[in-house]
Amino acid sequence: MGPKPDHFYLTAYGGDDEPEEQLVLSGNTDNSQHSYLHSPLVEDDSISVHQPQSRRPAHQLSVRRTLEREERARQGAVGGITSGPYGEPLEEMEYEDYEDNSYDRTSFTTLSKPYGKRAVAGDSAQDRIMEELDDAHLDRDHAARPSRGPSMYQRMQFNEEVEDENDTPLRKASLLLRRQLSKRRSYAPDNALRRSLLNSGNSPTDRYGDTGIPLQTMSGGGAGVRHNGPAGEAVANSANNVAFVDDEMASATPGPAFGSGSGDNFRTVHIGNRESNAQYKYKHNRVSTAKYNFLTFLPKFLLEQFSKYANVFFLFTGCIQQINGVSPTSRWTTIVPLAVVLAATAAKELAEDFKRHQSDSDMNKSKARVLIGTSFEEKSWRDVEVGDILRVQNKEALPADMVIISSSEPEGMCYIETSNLDGETNLKVKQALPETAKFLTPADLADLRGHMKTELPNDSLYTFEGTLVSEGGKIGYRELPLDPTQVLLRGAILRNTDWIYAVAVFTGHETKLMRNATAAPIKRTSVEKTTNRQIIFLFLILILLAVMSALGSQIMTSRNRSQLSYLYLPDGEGAKTFVKNILTFIILYNNLIPISLIVTMEIVKFQQAQLINADMDMYDEGSDTAALARTSSLVEELGQVEYIFSDKTGTLTCNIMEFRQCSIGGVMYSDVVEAGKRARIVDGEVIGQYDIAQLKDHIANSERGPMLFEFFQLLATCHTVIPERQESAEGGIEYQASSPDEGALVKGAALADFIFHTRKPRSIAVNIMGVDKEYEVLNINEFNSTRKRMSALLRCPDGSIKMYCKGADTVIFERLTSEGGGSPFLQTTLKHLEEYATEGLRTLCIAMRDISEDEYRKWSAMHAKASTTLTNRQQELDRVAELIERDMVLLGATAIEDKLQDGVPQTIYTLAQAGIKIWVLTGDRQETAINIGYSCKLIQEDFSLIICNETTHWETKEFLQKKLDAIREGHGSNIDFDSLAFIIDGRSLDFALEKDIELLFLELATLCKAVICCRVSPLQKALVVKLVKRRRKAILLAIGDGANDVSMIQAAHVGVGISGQEGLQAARSADFAIAQFRYLRKLLLVHGAWSYHRLSKMILYSFYKNITLYITQFWYALFNVFSGQTVYESWSITFYTVFFTALPPFAIGVFDQFLNARSLDRYPEMYKMGQRGVFFNVKAFWGWAINAFYHSIILYFLGTVIVFNDIEKDGLVGGHWVYGVTIYTAVLTTVLLKAALITNMWTKWTVVAIPGSLALWFIFLPIYALIAPKLRTSTEYDGIVSHIYPNVKFWLAIILLPVLCMTRDYGYKFLKRMYFTQPYHIVQEIQKFNIPDYRPRMERFKKAVHKVRLLQRLRRTRGYAFSQNEGGQEKIIRAYDTTMQKPSGY
Repeated sequence: MGPKPDHFYLTAYGGDDEPEEQLVLSGNTDNSQHSYLHSPLVEDDSISVHQPQSRRPAHQLSVRRTLEREERARQGAVGGITSGPYGEPLEEMEYEDYEDNSYDRTSFTTLSKPYGKRAVAGDSAQDRIMEELDDAHLDRDHAARPSRGPSMYQRMQFNEEVEDENDTPLRKASLLLRRQLSKRRSYAPDNALRRSLLNSGNSPTDRYGDTGIPLQTMSGGGAGVRHNGPAGEAVANSANNVAFVDDEMASATPGPAFGSGSGDNFRTVHIGNRESNAQYKYKHNRVSTAKYNFLTFLPKFLLEQFSKYANVFFLFTGCIQQINGVSPTSRWTTIVPLAVVLAATAAKELAEDFKRHQSDSDMNKSKARVLIGTSFEEKSWRDVEVGDILRVQNKEALPADMVIISSSEPEGMCYIETSNLDGETNLKVKQALPETAKFLTPADLADLRGHMKTELPNDSLYTFEGTLVSEGGKIGYRELPLDPTQVLLRGAILRNTDWIYAVAVFTGHETKLMRNATAAPIKRTSVEKTTNRQIIFLFLILILLAVMSALGSQIMTSRNRSQLSYLYLPDGEGAKTFVKNILTFIILYNNLIPISLIVTMEIVKFQQAQLINADMDMYDEGSDTAALARTSSLVEELGQVEYIFSDKTGTLTCNIMEFRQCSIGGVMYSDVVEAGKRARIVDGEVIGQYDIAQLKDHIANSERGPMLFEFFQLLATCHTVIPERQESAEGGIEYQASSPDEGALVKGAALADFIFHTRKPRSIAVNIMGVDKEYEVLNINEFNSTRKRMSALLRCPDGSIKMYCKGADTVIFERLTSEGGGSPFLQTTLKHLEEYATEGLRTLCIAMRDISEDEYRKWSAMHAKASTTLTNRQQELDRVAELIERDMVLLGATAIEDKLQDGVPQTIYTLAQAGIKIWVLTGDRQETAINIGYSCKLIQEDFSLIICNETTHWETKEFLQKKLDAIREGHGSNIDFDSLAFIIDGRSLDFALEKDIELLFLELATLCKAVICCRVSPLQKALVVKLVKRRRKAILLAIGDGANDVSMIQAAHVGVGISGQEGLQAARSADFAIAQFRYLRKLLLVHGAWSYHRLSKMILYSFYKNITLYITQFWYALFNVFSGQTVYESWSITFYTVFFTALPPFAIGVFDQFLNARSLDRYPEMYKMGQRGVFFNVKAFWGWAINAFYHSIILYFLGTVIVFNDIEKDGLVGGHWVYGVTIYTAVLTTVLLKAALITNMWTKWTVVAIPGSLALWFIFLPIYALIAPKLRTSTEYDGIVSHIYPNVKFWLAIILLPVLCMTRDYGYKFLKRMYFTQPYHIVQEIQKFNIPDYRPRMERFKKAVHKVRLLQRLRRTRGYAFSQNEGGQEKIIRAYDTTMQKPSGY
């Protein structure tokens, strides 16, 4: 028969459109630990499933079990069942169960031994093989075998991301697999061979012993069964091999299985062996969030700059100026200024990107400990390589994606904080493989031999597939599965764990964190885009003017050719001359588009960014952090934001839980009591609050003492917290709590001198007022989102058994004893709960019950059976817990503060008044997010909540369509559509972002005043932002503090990072960084509004002043027969933009304020003008352009009339250049007066910019007229001064013409303010005359209405917010013994 195979493979084919699946069946059945089927499609206790972000519901049986039960029922009907699954008599089998269990004792009686099953008459040979295959993965220890599906900790961490498997592609694939296996046409005719394949053990000489793990994995090949010999060599298919081949599959060639030698879908990581890993050329661990590098700067910068049409136009103009005989001006008057503009912009971009490179460098230089030989050496993060073994210590960030090997905690467990990744506030529990958890020293690690086969780099934070292949050493030759339980991701922080050892598997930009990030995008503001469009229109006007002028020149030349004999006009070159004339006039009119505009905008934006950086109102003294504008390109966008997408944890909240108040027996106690709320007795009832000192006295000396004692004894014992001695911690004990709420409650008990200090696997110790007491922990009924409570059964020091329970008020009140009409202080406690909730505190109710020994013994037996059931285990445990969590006595309630960042409610409320819609995108739980929404005023008390928690695509679509239809039909009714809030979880959001639903989701969400997306991944955050950005013409701002927010920040038009405790990654990738969320208020309402208004006015003014001057060139062309002659001297034209009108735009763009900071903050409605684009739009642009045309007509034609026949007293005339200087000066005076008219606030810099510019011209002119002719730079002004300053007509023109121009403008401004008043005009009057607008009665009325609405909401929808972890906690605490010293790791 040949060598005994270690395993063989089956390939299932799902049709033309279905992927082929590889199944591996162990050939060794002696060891039950490895004697079962592995497949990525099906799951139960013996069949594993690997589906990203998915888990089979507990109540759903596998396909195999369903078929088995049908077969048992069929055989049971025939009769003759006399033996158990392993041949034992039926009557000897025993499975105790409590009354509601659905197990049938006969369900085990039809299973044969794994070594074969007796044939039943009528069974086909194919059926017999199928039965033997099924039997091969069943054995006597079936219930004790570890599951190959998601582990307990994986389910605990990721249960909210899973998808229901009912009627999903996964279930269909499972059924398809079963059908394909049952359809096999060919089977092994040799019964002995079949038995050998199924039953043979491994040879004693096999390297892998009895593990059943192959030495060499399967490589790609044809469908069928393959097996490997004991020496690890693949044995070719032969006639003696078992083969299952469908006719239609005969030619199929499946791809390599996971872990195959081809490496197409996995990667090999050699542990601690850099030389072996070097061949794979894995990515280095350096990361970069910068916009440019050495190679990409020039192409990226030029692409960005020449996406601005003005730069393209000036480049074109500069090029045609180099053509001889075309340009009427100097060939350098355009190209040199353009080069200066680009150089200045490049310097600014480099300076800003240098800061990003500096931040990246600081991160890459962070230190990590890498195992070299048998000792750890410090290396920079950038020097960490794939395969390195690292030591990470408590409170340190993880430098790469790693697989944990061991830790200081029992069983290789560790705690990590992932708020930087997914926004979760709870600590996550990760656990090393049992086989590697014993590697506790560097010497042990040096003995770890082997490699890992892992999935390829991807962006899924919640999935991981891999295998650890040991090649000797302490573990031996084994292959161990890896799942997300063992994976620690870059960006997470190690908490409550002294140290861990881990192997780096993904580094740098291959880590899951960086795969979720996107490259720093090139962002362009809406003002820039509008400016670009207007430049196109101006360019078309310029072309039109140039063509008209060239056509006029052609016509005039052809008509008067006989009179132009003194000109060289060759025949037959009319077309060539026409084109050259067009180019000439383009150059002549080119400054119709201001070349200084781009550089002026960049400088103004830079200065506005410096004002943000220097604002002391946005300086956080606690963290010594000032606001930082990391880019100045987007400052005006801050004034136009319509949507804010915010993270919750660390952005709105501090992620700090503090025990604030409690209600015990109807009496309130608080850690801090205000003077007006101190307790007093009125008519025999306690009104107000006692403090902690009084609480301690009441425990010892009050009649309420026993109840107070029970209350705090419960807080100190009913939990899953683990204490750790830390000299630096308060009280010398640091509590390791996966839930921050639990930690706060235990610390609250410590305030009353109930100090929990020791945990053992079966007991805990509490120091109660100086006396140590030990409690035996009998059972823990764990928290989940359905139960909304947890309970602990304890044997107290006096021997009594007590059941302590804490949870949401709704579930606790339902389970109180009904004797005596319930708790006498129930209504009082309820009022206290409402009062706590109005203050934004998180509430829990506390209850207890005494348990008799007999009742506990019966209940314990039921609990033990439920905990070992193989079907619906969690539901069965919940049902058992219900039996004992009844007839409880209410002790009171607790109030925990989920500390919001300072000023968050006021900031959100003010931003909402400004017309900004705020969406919260968080990875936290739904209940927590909703309660924070109420606390921070995102959701008002009178809001109606639309909550979407659907589990399928069609359910989600139907829900959204139904709600949207209801809203549409409700328009015109008394429904307040400004009082809607939309809540959606991550699972439903997945479906809502699909193409056929996204518009429904977006329309419904945008109709709501507030939106909260819970349990969302970083990628989902970015997708939501991109959806709104793509479908809505609105400016979006994203704000966050963690690495999980980077994608969202970069996807939005404006990204703001909170540079707080955990927000370094977000701050580095953001456009603006602030220390706290409350600073967003001034950043938007003040700096944003100022920047938008200033920049809008500056751009419009820049266009105005250039159009006014250069259209006079066109009017002059009408009088010089379109010869191309300029009316102004060429360098004067250049200096007009560079010197004489350069300062007013700067003064307006940097210092002007249409309202002061206090008024903008006091009246947030003013911000809506920016959202509507009031100050800068197409209408405003063309209004200014038409006004410039009007002024140019007055200035040129009236100016010509004034200086016409300019005959001096000696009979001479001033001539062309006197005429040109007069018009030039009148234009300059007019545009400076226009700047003065539109300025709202005059500063010393405004005085320098406007009157100073005019004075500069009068000083410059005589100096230039004297020096330029001598230097041969310009001879036009030689001797001109004596013909200008003494000339009365010159002074008449420069005074009369500007006054005439400004009369219309002043009149228009008067009419607009008096008869077409805008809201900001009114606020300007209030500001100017300092009119008091404080209305104390209205403020008190608003507060009263707010409280009434809040109480109404609480009575309508009372709830809780308790972010306890779901499941797995009891196993963790059973593993701890804090009396034992932890290993040092050295």
